[in-house]
Formats: sequence, structure tokens, C-alpha cells
Amino acid sequence: MSADSYNAVTWLLDRNVEEGRAEKLAFTDTVSELTYGGLQKQSRRLANLLRQLGVRREERVAMIMLDTVDFPVVFLGAIRAGVVPVPLNTLLTSDQYAYVLADCRARVLFVSEALLPVVKDMLGRMPDLEHVVVSGKEAHGYKKFSDEIAPESEVFATAATHPDEPAFWLYSSGSTGMPKGVRHLHSSLAATADTYAKQVLGIREDDVGLSAAKLFFAYGLGNALTFPMSVGASTILNSERPTPAVMFALMNKYHPSIFFGVPTLFSAMLNDETLKHERCGSRLRICTSAGEALPESVGNAWKSRFGVDILDGVGSTELLHIFLSNAPGDIKYGTSGRPVPGYNVRLVNDAGAEVPDGEVGELLVDAPSAGEGYWNQRSKSRRTFEGHWTRTGDKYIRDADGRYTFCGRSDDMFKVSGIWVSPFEVESALITHPAVLEAAVVPEADPEGLLKPKAFVVLRAGANTAGLHELLKEHVKQKIGPWKYPRWIDVVDSLPKTATGKIQRFKLREHN
Repeated sequence: MSADSYNAVTWLLDRNVEEGRAEKLAFTDTVSELTYGGLQKQSRRLANLLRQLGVRREERVAMIMLDTVDFPVVFLGAIRAGVVPVPLNTLLTSDQYAYVLADCRARVLFVSEALLPVVKDMLGRMPDLEHVVVSGKEAHGYKKFSDEIAPESEVFATAATHPDEPAFWLYSSGSTGMPKGVRHLHSSLAATADTYAKQVLGIREDDVGLSAAKLFFAYGLGNALTFPMSVGASTILNSERPTPAVMFALMNKYHPSIFFGVPTLFSAMLNDETLKHERCGSRLRICTSAGEALPESVGNAWKSRFGVDILDGVGSTELLHIFLSNAPGDIKYGTSGRPVPGYNVRLVNDAGAEVPDGEVGELLVDAPSAGEGYWNQRSKSRRTFEGHWTRTGDKYIRDADGRYTFCGRSDDMFKVSGIWVSPFEVESALITHPAVLEAAVVPEADPEGLLKPKAFVVLRAGANTAGLHELLKEHVKQKIGPWKYPRWIDVVDSLPKTATGKIQRFKLREHN
């Protein structure tokens, strides 16, 4: 390739083969496995398949695929061809899939057999969709992935793409509406590996990674594909729902050295009474958390039980991975840590002026991995991507040591008696009570029309509910202050969440 040409697959995959890792395990999904050399060959076959199907450079192919070895084949094969893969959340509804497929105008859909029933009835209504390829044992009348790819050539001239050319799209989780397509560039994958993976996580060639977060969204894509491939490491893929039992079983079978989780899962793994004697394999050296701020109590409990730290951080679909993080030897549970090397951050008030230490502000990030905008959403792109800076929509506070603590989403914060209240702070206080497993807090108007905190709590099994409401109110008063306690408390069976584990507080507000 010329000096102004760069294809992400050349760096991610071909480099590993050239450096002697052709026989090194790249991915296993408990049923199949792929070496780096095998993945290179399969990705070339996939690129040739796309050419046979008439897909041209810069056109999109959609992926509704579980985490199996077929996922990196499709994702990397499309990028190799200069075609844009669009991995989609595997938990969407049929209507949401119809919206996204129409929005991205995908020419081809790659779909796992288990997910085909969700989309089958609407596939004929997609005017731009010409081919459906099914990954699995049966294709149910569509093209079968293994049959389609097998006869294709292992020779393919990788597209001479530009480093600033869109390589793939990721759709936002849609926690407040229909998903938005974020366009990411060929250079973005290496940017996340050179910053967080290399300088914070310290990933190594001998690492084996296991990510509870799936490949279809930004956190999981970095964890399970970009980061291990950046150093020639190996990844365990999990196609099942990441329950505590499933994750413990995988950890004890494969003995990962890095476990990438989310706060909800860490808490569930700690609190499942049927799994209280389970361990995390024999090689685990570090864990990471993102998707939602990790409560201090969960981080301390995990370290106490398993002897391994969790590096809590914050990232976003728009910025592709983590940009604020705790680091080995520099961990303070309850905070999101410090800026990842290579990322600049600032906190601003509603007028756009920077706020001093100790004051709440909206977090803006200058990121080498930022997307170039939302597809067909010009006004939202202009509100989010402001030159070098990306608005995260997160409210943070910075202490004198330069650590950042999450306060809530901009649209979740509210004032009580003229003072900002962070739902996350109240939630973190509530879950330190022995009866509470999970909590979510939203504003509710009192009879005078003034906003006060209202809590929704999920109780631990067997919790004593006698006088619980008053006990919880007093508990919060003692923990974080008398004006922040929830005036109303509803006990619920579960909390609404996105696929990334984020609490959908807007649904609780609508419930009110």
C-alpha cells in the first residue's frame, strides 16, 4: 500500500501472520477455533464472497451474529474488502432491526441461525437487502455461511483504503430512542489499542481474554478483538447470555488472564448464593469494567474475594473504547480514574466554561478514536462532535488528585433544594445496605411540585422487609447527606437495562 493507504486488517491480522503467529490460537468459541493463519485465509474467502455477491467498496453489510468464530471472519473479511461491516445488537426487536437495516442500507445480512426467527418476517420488506447468509447448522432456505465461504479463494488483494476512510459502523445502544449509526475509521482500532490496551491494561501476547461484553458494541469489540489481536493474544468467545454460572464455567475451563466485565455482572457473580464457592480460574491477573460506573462496594468485594483488581473506566460508542480509567497501581474504587494516555478531557458548565476541581461539569473528550459522526443525523452530529471535542453527555466531578467521579448522565441529574443530586451516588449508597442487590434513582415531584429522589430497588433473596423503607432512607442519610435520601422507594423484581448493562432510567421516569 502507498503511504496514504492503510487497511486496519493489515495491521490487526496480516501483521500477526508475518511475525510468525500463523499457528497461534486467535479465537475459540467452545465449539470451533481459529488460528491467526486460519483467520487470515477465512477473511480472504469472505472478501471474495462479498465480491461474488456484488457488494462494492464502501457499501454496508449488516451482522446480527452471536459471538462465535464466524464473527471475526465476517467483520475482518469485510474490512479487508473495503466494505463496511455493521455489527448489530443481538437483543433488538424485529421493528428495531427493520429500522437499522433500512437506515444503513445493508446489501447483505449475516445472521446467526438462532437469531433468524426474530428478523425472518421482515427481511422481504428491506428494499436494499439482496442476500441473507445464515451462520449455523441450517440455513432455512437462505444462503448457508459455511457452504458459501468454502469454495472461495484464499487469495485476495486487500483494499487500499485510506486511514480516514470509514471501516465499520457501530449503532449506539439506543437507551433513549432508536439507535444512531456511528461511523468509525480504519485508524480508530489501532488508536484504542495503542492507548488503553497498551498503556493502561498492559495486554501481552501470552494473555487469554474473556469478555462478558459482546462483540457487537464498542467495549466488547475492543476487549475481544482489537486488543488481543494487537499483540497476538488469544480470545475465548461466549455465544450464550453472560450469566454468573456461564462466566464462572468458562473461567474455570479456559483460565483467562484478563476478564472484561460490567458492574451488573460483577455484582451478580459476587451475590449468587449457589456460586459462592466458585473461583475465576488459575491465571486471572486483571479485570476491567465499563458500561456503567462500578460501585465502590462491588470493587472492594471482588478484590477481597478473588484477590484481583477491577480497572473501572468509562467509554462510549462514539469514542470506541475507554478514555477514563483506573490503572494497575493507581486504583481508587468509586472513581473512573484518570484520562487514558492519548486522550484529553475537560469538564464544562452549561455556558461552556471549564469548571474547577470539586464542581460538577459535563465531560468532553479529545480522542484519537472518535467517530466521524452519526449517519444521517446531522443535527445530532453537530451537537456531539465539536471539532476535536466530543460531548459524552456524562456529568463528572474532578478531585484535587486529578481523578474523575461519575455523577450521572446529563439528562439524569436533578436538583434538590438547589443542590445537584447524582442518581448514581444515591444508588451506590443504597446497595451498601445488606438487603439491596440493585438500585436505580429518578426524580419525582412532591405535592408542591419540587423534585425529590425516588428509588427503585431489587432486594437480595431472603431480605427482611420489615420497616425496610425507613431503614433505607436513614441509611442513605447517614451515607451521603440528609437531603439526598429517597422520599419514595418501590421494590421491583428487576431494573430495565441496555445490552451493555446501563440502567435505563428514562423508562423508570416514564413509569412514574
